[in-house]
Amino acid sequence: MIVLKNVSLLRGVKPVLDQASATLHPGEKVGLIGRNGAGKSSLFSLLAGRLHPDAGDVEIPPAWLQPGGMAEVAQNMPETDEPATDFVLQGDARLMKAKADLVAAEEADDGNAIGEAHANLAEAGVFDAPARAQALLLGLGFTLEQAMAPVNSFSGGWRMRLQLARALMCPAKLLLLDEPTNHLDLDALVWLEAWLQRYEGTLLIISHDREFLDAITKVTLHLDDGKLTRYTGGYTAFESMRAERMSQQQAAFSKQQDKIAHLSKFIARFKAQASKARQAQSRVKALERMEKLAPVLTASDFQFNFPEPLSLPNPMLSLKELACGYHRDGAEPLTIVSGINRSVLPGQRIGILGANGQGKSTVVKTLSRMNKLVSGEITEGKGLSIGYFAQQELDVLRMDEGPMQHMLRLAREVGPNAREQELRDFLGRFQFTGDMVNQPVHQFSGGEKARLVLALVVWQRPNLLLLDEPTNHLDLTTREALSMALNEFEGTVMLVSHDRALLREVCDEFWLVAKGEVSTFDGDLDDYQKYLADVARETALAARAARDGSKALAAQTAQATDQAASSHTEPTASAEPTVFNSKGKEDRKAQAQARARLNDQLRPLKAELKKVDERMAKAAEERDKLMQALGSISIGPSERADGGKRLKSLEEEIEQLEARWLELGEAIERVGN
Repeated sequence: MIVLKNVSLLRGVKPVLDQASATLHPGEKVGLIGRNGAGKSSLFSLLAGRLHPDAGDVEIPPAWLQPGGMAEVAQNMPETDEPATDFVLQGDARLMKAKADLVAAEEADDGNAIGEAHANLAEAGVFDAPARAQALLLGLGFTLEQAMAPVNSFSGGWRMRLQLARALMCPAKLLLLDEPTNHLDLDALVWLEAWLQRYEGTLLIISHDREFLDAITKVTLHLDDGKLTRYTGGYTAFESMRAERMSQQQAAFSKQQDKIAHLSKFIARFKAQASKARQAQSRVKALERMEKLAPVLTASDFQFNFPEPLSLPNPMLSLKELACGYHRDGAEPLTIVSGINRSVLPGQRIGILGANGQGKSTVVKTLSRMNKLVSGEITEGKGLSIGYFAQQELDVLRMDEGPMQHMLRLAREVGPNAREQELRDFLGRFQFTGDMVNQPVHQFSGGEKARLVLALVVWQRPNLLLLDEPTNHLDLTTREALSMALNEFEGTVMLVSHDRALLREVCDEFWLVAKGEVSTFDGDLDDYQKYLADVARETALAARAARDGSKALAAQTAQATDQAASSHTEPTASAEPTVFNSKGKEDRKAQAQARARLNDQLRPLKAELKKVDERMAKAAEERDKLMQALGSISIGPSERADGGKRLKSLEEEIEQLEARWLELGEAIERVGN
């Protein structure tokens, strides 16, 4: 188990943990929650050994600290041209060690070590490891083609998905996940949720998605004011229990304040009277000994609202045969979604759904004027004012400028214009105060960048909000504030989000972006999750078919060739022409000769293919039995050494047989055509 005893941790001069204690048991799934900046990520660094406590003790099982015992998502962006599948495979530390041990054993020509390495490889699941890695990639939204693409070909968000897949690949006893859903679409989030529910190790997860936490966690660890408080249950249970605890604390605080007032009044009244001096002095000591309770702060961390729109054009937007995509220099535009014929009306609350890569963000970018349309028409209502929240802050923020510079430029170029003090007061509502208004954006946390984008949107007084994943990096209280502001907003909302709580609270209709089209999704989010499950099932079947495709294709080709040869050597009456003339006899004779030549060419290929197939099956059976034997503790050193060498020979033979099997299958297919 993990035990924290009176742990204190400082980051600079800021106390992150202050005499904090907590116990986590093996196999527990724990949600770590707290406001932005509370120190959740620092606690992860403490558990991972990157930080050390300034006071107190942190106890973690030694086996969890060994390579492969603990897994987490690396925050650095990988720079490599190796295929995505190979990159993910390297997350399995046990498998990588076994492979390295095998290489070292073979270089030393140590048969005993070779046998042990092969046994370790089998135990680590070497034969199905690539399939497991690709299953992770498919679940997180990659296609089969992308699974073999070089890592450097992916954007930053996709590389973070690769890092997540790499962490999940490790069969760790302890899994630390810090905001794993930030770069996921709803379909990938639902898949990850199911995967984590099946995970058998100890899970500690930082997330601001309440439905995600409720679905996975059974324990909630709340970090607040340097203290850790453990609650049994998911986030909803935590909210209920914390509200009750806060109510009790407030009642105890009020009762203590009454007692303090009574003691203070007694002391002030009687401390000068000789007859009461002893009692007054005892009251002073009682007051000094009293453990002061802190008042409960019930005010929300963050609140804001969208101002009333100046107008509500009807319709807001009219889309006619709209095609969305990307313009490319010197090439035809790349169309992602086409044939959109829709109207956007005042007051609508539209959630935009769709599997990863189908074009949700592309549609929103086109409507927001960030992307040029490929073809078709967009007719904007008179007085339309668009507020666009970009999924990637870099699309709208300048990293070397501060919030005040952003606001000054926005007020000057877009309006409404304002004096600097007005802008400073406005930024204060979004928690940008003092010197922070001039601090470069690149120094901000993800949550602070998201709040700044919200401020820029609110200032423009929009009547149409286009929001692309607005809750990324926002803590739960800020998400609540956004939900409340959107529900009070009088204009139109179009929302892309993986935050199901936000979608449920804000949207009352859904558009589905799929297969290059936009259609109305007739159902709610529960129906959509069933739809995603069906799509995932189809994708898994397609992946399995693709893995088995080459062998199946060769088998089908051989079977078809057998049938063709049989039918050619023994033609049926229905296959014979009904016109009996000399020309027909010559044609039939030529066809028979052609069939005979074809059969002569196919016969040796088919015979060899059958022999290769039989030998491959026997070698695989011998390999499996040998690996099972090498894994036994009763086998002697000499037998292990001989077995290791034999196993290496078998694997080399199987590899050669598989290559020849594929060559023969292709040759038979070419001859048959």
